[in-house]
Amino acid sequence: MTRTLLSIAFVIALIEAGLMTPARAQVQNYKPVTQEMLTNPSPNDWLMFSRTYDAQRYSPLNQINKQNVGQLGLSWTRGLSNGTMESIPLVHDGIMYVIAPPASVLALDATNGDLIWEYKHRADNVQGPSGRSKAISIYQDVILYMAPDNFIVGIDARTGAARWKVADARGHSSGSIAMDGKFISGGTCTGGLRANCYIAAHDAATGAELWKFFTAQGPNDVNPDSWGGAPEEKRTTSTWGLPGTYDPVRKVIYWGIANPTPNTRLDRHAGNIDAIPRVSPSDLYSNSTVALDPETGKLKWYYQHLPGDDWDEDYTHERTLLRTAVSPDPKFVKWMNPDIPKGQQHDIAVMVGEGGGVFAMDRNNGQFLWASPFPYDTPNFLIKNIDGKTGKTEINWDLVFKDKGEKNHTICFYNTRSYWPTAYSPKTNSLYVPYNDNCLDMGVSRGRTPVSGPKSEPNKMAGVAKINMSTGEIQPFYLGHSLTNGSVVATAGDLVFWGDLNRRFMALDSETGKVLWDTILGGSISVSTITYAVNGKQYVAVMTGDGALTGTLTAMTPDLKTIKGYNSIYVFALADKR
Repeated sequence: MTRTLLSIAFVIALIEAGLMTPARAQVQNYKPVTQEMLTNPSPNDWLMFSRTYDAQRYSPLNQINKQNVGQLGLSWTRGLSNGTMESIPLVHDGIMYVIAPPASVLALDATNGDLIWEYKHRADNVQGPSGRSKAISIYQDVILYMAPDNFIVGIDARTGAARWKVADARGHSSGSIAMDGKFISGGTCTGGLRANCYIAAHDAATGAELWKFFTAQGPNDVNPDSWGGAPEEKRTTSTWGLPGTYDPVRKVIYWGIANPTPNTRLDRHAGNIDAIPRVSPSDLYSNSTVALDPETGKLKWYYQHLPGDDWDEDYTHERTLLRTAVSPDPKFVKWMNPDIPKGQQHDIAVMVGEGGGVFAMDRNNGQFLWASPFPYDTPNFLIKNIDGKTGKTEINWDLVFKDKGEKNHTICFYNTRSYWPTAYSPKTNSLYVPYNDNCLDMGVSRGRTPVSGPKSEPNKMAGVAKINMSTGEIQPFYLGHSLTNGSVVATAGDLVFWGDLNRRFMALDSETGKVLWDTILGGSISVSTITYAVNGKQYVAVMTGDGALTGTLTAMTPDLKTIKGYNSIYVFALADKR
C-alpha cells in the first residue's frame, strides 16, 4: 500500500473511532436572512413554508408562464432515504434547505441538487414519527428544525452544525415561522395533558423559551369555562398541522388549532353530551383561529369555526391573509354578515378546514364576514348554521353521537384538505384549494372509515377548487380521478402548479384550470411545491413520498394502492437557449 493510501486509511480510522471529525463543507458567501428579507422576500427566494408571512404561496416570478410552460423539462432530481415525507423546502440565495427522513436536514445546491452539508439528528430514543415536521424556518444564519425526538434544534445555515438544542414537551408534527429574532412553533399534545398543548416562541440565537400560549382553555382565559367542568389538565387541543401566519404591520400572529380530544364529547365529558354547548364557544380553543401578540403570546382575539367537535375534524393549518372587497353573493355563499356593506375593502384572514368549510374573517378583530360549506353543501355537513351577525357557529346535532350504542353517522367532509397548503393569486383574487371529495363513516365503537363524498364520481374524486375571495363563488377549477395531498403554487406567469397521489405533476392555467403541462414522477406528490430562481433562471420544485394520510387516501382508490412513496426531489426549468 502506498504512503498516500496509508494516510487516507489512518484518517478514516480516526474518524470512525470518533477521535477526529471530517472537514465540514460550507455554504460559501452566505448572506444572513434579515427581518427585512423575511418581510419583503426576494422573488428568487422561498424563505418560509408558503414563501411570505401571509401564506399566499404566490410567486412574482414569470419566466415560466402559460405561453412557454409546455417547454418545461427536468433540471435535476435527488433521491432521499425512506420515511414519512410531509415537509416543504426553503431556498435562500441559491441554496435549498430540506428535511430528509428519518431525521436529517440537507443543504443542497439549488441548481443541481449537489449536497453541501447534512445535519443528522441522532437520538437514542426517537419517540415521534420520523419526518413529520412540516416546515423548517430560517433567521439570520440559524435554521430551526423540529426533530422527531421532541428536541428543537438551531442549525448553522452555513455549516449544518447544531448551534443549540432544547427539549420540548410536544410532538413535532408541525413546524415554525421566524420573526424579529424568534422562532414560533406548534406541535401535537403528548401524554393527553393540557400542559403539553401550546404554541411557543424561542430565541433564535440561543433557543431559550420566551413564551407559551396554551391551546386548551384554562381558568384564567377569556369567557366562562366552555369545557363543561372537564378536568383542566386533561383538556387537549393541538396545533399539529401547518404553522401560523403573521401580519408584520399589525404585529399579530394568526394560528389554527385542531380538534379537542378524545374525539367524541361522550368520551371528553364522562358520557354527558350536554356538558358543553352546541353553539360556540364550546371546548375552547379547539377548531379556532387565535390571534396572538408575537412579543408576549397573549391572546388578542379568537374565532371558533366548529364548536364541540365530535369527529376529529381539524380546523388547523394556515390562515391566508389578503385585502379584498367583501361582496359575498347569496347565490354562492350560505352564511354572511348582514352588517357589512357590500364592496367594502377588508383585510381578511381566510381558511379552509379539514372538515370542509371556507371562512373569511376581518383580521383586525376576528369579525365574521362570510362562510360556506366546502367543497359542496350537503345535509351531512358538520356545521348546521352560522349566525351572520355574531359569527357563532352551531354543530350539526343530527350527526353527534348521543350514546355508546348509536349506529354509524356519515359526516361531510373529512380530510377534504389537510396539511397541503392552499395558494392565493392577487391577479385573479382567488384562493386555490387542493381537495378530496371525502366524507367519514364513523361509529362510536367501530371506528372511522373514509367514504366517497356526495358528488364523488370516478373521474371527479379530487382536484383543485378556485374560490373568488370577493364573492365567495367556489368553482370546480380542475377535477381528476386521483386523490391528493399535494400543495399548490400560484405564479405571476398565470400558472398554478399542483400534483396528485397518482404521480401526476401539472401546471394549470390560473384562469381556466386547463392543464397546460404535466409529467409523471416516480412517486406520489407530497405537499412541498415551490418555485425559485438562481442566476436569472426560474425553477419549480416538488417532492414525492408518503405522508401520514397517503395510506388512508389511497385505500379509497384501488388503482393507487400499489404506488409507493419513492422519496425524491424533482426540479424543473425551461431549457437553456443555445
